[in-house]
Amino acid sequence: MKKVLVIAGPTAVGKTSFSIQMAKKLNAEIISGDSIQVYKGFDIGSGKVTEEETEGIVHHLIDIRDPKEPYSAADFQKMARGIIEHTEGISIICGGTGLYLKSCLYDYTFNEESGSFASEHLEKLSNEELYRKLLETDPKQAEKIHPNNRRRVLRCLTIAERSGMKQSEIEASQKHEMLYDAFIAGCTMERSKLYERINRRVEMMFEAGLEQEIASLLEAGITFDDPAMKGIGYKEWSGYFRGNMSALEVKEEIQKHSRQFAKRQYTWLNHQMPVHWFDISDEKECERIIGEIMDWSRI
Repeated sequence: MKKVLVIAGPTAVGKTSFSIQMAKKLNAEIISGDSIQVYKGFDIGSGKVTEEETEGIVHHLIDIRDPKEPYSAADFQKMARGIIEHTEGISIICGGTGLYLKSCLYDYTFNEESGSFASEHLEKLSNEELYRKLLETDPKQAEKIHPNNRRRVLRCLTIAERSGMKQSEIEASQKHEMLYDAFIAGCTMERSKLYERINRRVEMMFEAGLEQEIASLLEAGITFDDPAMKGIGYKEWSGYFRGNMSALEVKEEIQKHSRQFAKRQYTWLNHQMPVHWFDISDEKECERIIGEIMDWSRI
């Protein structure tokens, strides 16, 4: 059984640097599990690792999509599994949306035909109307999805409409078995410290030229309706470029949404996967988890 090390945890906690540290120790390559870093030109707002920061470690699934192309958990599942199967030794997955990680590691099956595109009558509904409909159609699945995650709500409704089965029923029918010998290392730290890091990270994005990055993307023909612009750090700029928000208001929105996302990441990981949590800001905790990972890698 292939060994896969997953470096998980909330945004801005320090997963990238820790994954590079472990890649050096394990002589491994890194698979990015991020849903925005796949897009070319989306660098600052996504916190994309720079060439210098990689320290020579090969990173997969970065800069592989054009901004107007869709990218889904099913896409990640297919590509990440392909990389794992063709890699000798241990693979490392860094970061990632919870569903992306689970779809890759577990016997997670996607109903491609039903979820490929939404019906016209569903597309016309507002986010609020769609979520209300999902609560009626598949309340169990609705509990797992944010009301404003339009793409996932649409997908669930489309699956139910075309297959006659609720997505929650499809997921319940799967065995939820791990396909790999996976060690999931969860980076964490005291919540107030994490929120300070998130706020500072957003400040650094602005200092690095995030506004100019967005302007350049818009000039290149990218719009806020394109898939790549749906990520935190990008979607918040819509009001600013329409003249309805100040740069300070945009910054505060990105910080708020990032903190909220971090909270959701904790909740999801705690309920969905067996995570080995460690305080990444504590040197002894880091030594402990590194020891556990190295012991696991030798088994």
